[in-house]
Amino acid sequence: MHSQLSPGVTQIATSKRDNAFLIDGDDGLTLIDVGWSKAPEALLDTIAALGRKPSDIRRVILTHAHPDHVQGAAELRRHTGAHILIHDADRAWLEAGRVPAEGRSGTIGRLIDHLPKLHWTPTTADGTVSDGEVVEGSDGLRVIHTPGHSPGHIVLLHEPSKTILMGDAAFNRGKLAIGPAALAADPDLRPGSLARIPQNLNAVGFAHGAPLTGSGAHSFQEFLQQFRSES
Repeated sequence: MHSQLSPGVTQIATSKRDNAFLIDGDDGLTLIDVGWSKAPEALLDTIAALGRKPSDIRRVILTHAHPDHVQGAAELRRHTGAHILIHDADRAWLEAGRVPAEGRSGTIGRLIDHLPKLHWTPTTADGTVSDGEVVEGSDGLRVIHTPGHSPGHIVLLHEPSKTILMGDAAFNRGKLAIGPAALAADPDLRPGSLARIPQNLNAVGFAHGAPLTGSGAHSFQEFLQQFRSES
């Protein structure tokens, strides 16, 4: 299932609870996050439904190295040949195939990361992205480093459409929230990271939850204001 979030930005449901995003640019397609191990099938079906080829995916940008975002990355690269990019602070996790013990602040988070089903095929990154960078060939995706959920968590601003893709920096499952502290690497960093999100957005996409557009995007700005006040 897929839908247009904004001009040039398509939201793809990779499972009942997870979303990825596709950016259509002059230098092919850019995919934001992959999802669980079975997600590549849904992604490739969507690519076909859009009249494109797997090889049209030129790059994959991972918002962070948690299994529900990266587990299918190696398989997707096998089908597409896409380059995989991630922030340097999460690169070691991606290439190790799991979240290390220090990657969660809470005991519950540390325990669940021992489960084999939450590991993934160790995946070598083809490159890294950094704060403030506009990713080459991505149709104007600007990287904003938002540590807290993971050390290298990023959100991506599609500048042409003023669309922000939040990864797990915030959720919209029934209500706007920042997620359980126990699953974050450093919960105390999250408010400051959210305070860095730009204003005057037209659309907001979430890895988990429904997108916001129009007046919904305005309500997201109100949600962010509490973090700007704290920082």
